[in-house]
Parts: sequence; structure tokens; C-alpha cells
Amino acid sequence: MKNLKFLIIPALLLSVQIMAQTKRPGDGKVGTTINKIGNKTAQIAVKGTSVMKDKVYRDKRGPGNQTVYINKHSHYYYVNGRGKKVYITRAQMRNETHR
Repeated sequence: MKNLKFLIIPALLLSVQIMAQTKRPGDGKVGTTINKIGNKTAQIAVKGTSVMKDKVYRDKRGPGNQTVYINKHSHYYYVNGRGKKVYITRAQMRNETHR
């Protein structure tokens, strides 16, 4: 019986390993769409908390014309398309163009 355990357990682990390497349904167009939705959701969530917690720098914009925020430590940042805070220096900021 002990020998049977030593044969079955590695066989099960090997089968799980092989199944993990096969193509998943999340790959392809559906996976790409899910990633886009997740990134947009993260971006909106981080921007919402930034507006509530930090100050918006009204006269300056980020390198790609993004809204610049100032945190409590006087660090400048903007939120990228994936919902991450990207910290920048004052030299990287641009003047806001008034319409």
C-alpha cells in the first residue's frame, strides 16, 4: 500500500503541472478585454481616492496631459492607464493649457 502512494502522488502532481501549462480560456480576446476592464477599474478607483485624499495641482499637467496630484509629503504624481501612481518631478510637469 505504501508503494502505491508513492506512485499515485507524483502522477497526480505531474498531471496538475501539465494542465497548468495548457492554454486557458482567459487567453486571447476575452483575456485582453478582461485586462482592459480591470485596468480601467483600477484607474478610476485610484483617481477617486486621490481626489479625496490629496490635492489637485490646478496649474500643471503631467507629461501626457494627465491630472497632477500632490500627496501629504508634497510629492507630485499622476495616475497612469493601469491605475498606478507615477511620481514625477516639477521639471516633468507642463503648464496647463486653458481652453
